[in-house]
Amino acid sequence: MRAEPAAGRAPASGVGAWTGRLPAAGRVPRRGLGSSLPGPELATTVGSVALGSAVMTASGTAGHGAELGAYGPLGGLGAVVVKSLAAFPWPGNPGLRVHGLPGGSMVNHVGLQGPGVEVWRTEHLPSLAASGATVVASIWGRTVAEYEAAAAGLAEADGVVAVEVNVSCPNLEDRSRMFSHSPSATAEAVEAAGAARLPRWAKLSPNVADLCEIAAAALGAGAEALTLVNTLLGMALDPDGAARGVGGVGGVGSVGSAGGAGPAGRAGGGPAGGDSRGPAGGDSRGPGGSGPAAYPGGLSGPALHPVAVRAVFDCRRAFPEAGIVGVGGVASGREARAFLAAGADAVQVGTATFADPRAPWKVQAELAGWCRRHGMTVKEMIGAALR
Repeated sequence: MRAEPAAGRAPASGVGAWTGRLPAAGRVPRRGLGSSLPGPELATTVGSVALGSAVMTASGTAGHGAELGAYGPLGGLGAVVVKSLAAFPWPGNPGLRVHGLPGGSMVNHVGLQGPGVEVWRTEHLPSLAASGATVVASIWGRTVAEYEAAAAGLAEADGVVAVEVNVSCPNLEDRSRMFSHSPSATAEAVEAAGAARLPRWAKLSPNVADLCEIAAAALGAGAEALTLVNTLLGMALDPDGAARGVGGVGGVGSVGSAGGAGPAGRAGGGPAGGDSRGPAGGDSRGPGGSGPAAYPGGLSGPALHPVAVRAVFDCRRAFPEAGIVGVGGVASGREARAFLAAGADAVQVGTATFADPRAPWKVQAELAGWCRRHGMTVKEMIGAALR
């Protein structure tokens, strides 16, 4: 079979190489994508949620609203999963937040910057709904009550079909242990998210000894689906001691699609994503601000893909009736097909979007083309590796 080309590449490795800003829409090539609207071969179901396409955006990589609308029809994707929201505004982490790696992966220390659910509903959701997008809202919290408050703010939100519960956050009621590392804490957060009165998808961390144990807890607490996986704990290190990098001066503390320390590296003070909590405060450089510079963070992109595929495979085998969404390193139709074969009902495109904002539509077009050439549908592909 012919291998599809990658949808996009990250910048060459280097500190701060990735700004996170999208290129001007007029500079993005629009050739070679075919139709940006899905055909019936791409239709799927995640839990109780029917989607016109198995290809979605990933939380944290597509903004809070219709930002990607300049690059393709948002209503043509399976869903737009917005950046995680708390019940309150959150500034995210200070300093440089992303570090591009060779091959398209990256380490990030963003910290779940967001306007809060209330502002999002009034200032961002209307434009997203007007675009025709199917919306999945992601939420986070530091306590069970904060998850409940964020979820309650989404009740009856126009156009929102599901809530994705990001449990890669420090639990301030449990010595700042990650919710995602504890079956009971995960269950409490997922149960609290029922306040949204929407289908719940639990987004889980790969940084655990027994992912299926955590998944069982999430499903037992009411999750219809699992989003697998969040970022992997990682670090980039500059041996030349550049005084810049992910985390920046004054905050090595945690990172990931969320960054487990708050501003200025207050350990456990804010959200986490790649769920690492580094030393509280502290300079990311060596003694006296010189020496090797360490950039701990959440690893995403192609390097995460085989880890995520294994997570999907194991959870599909353990929970044959659960909805499963695969996320991690999807940059072409080939990676999407790998997730489907492992048992995912749908996929999300994340890090590739930073290098090419049209990546979700490119992945969708490649997947649709493969299905048509082989006379198959997405639903027929799901779990092929387990049969």
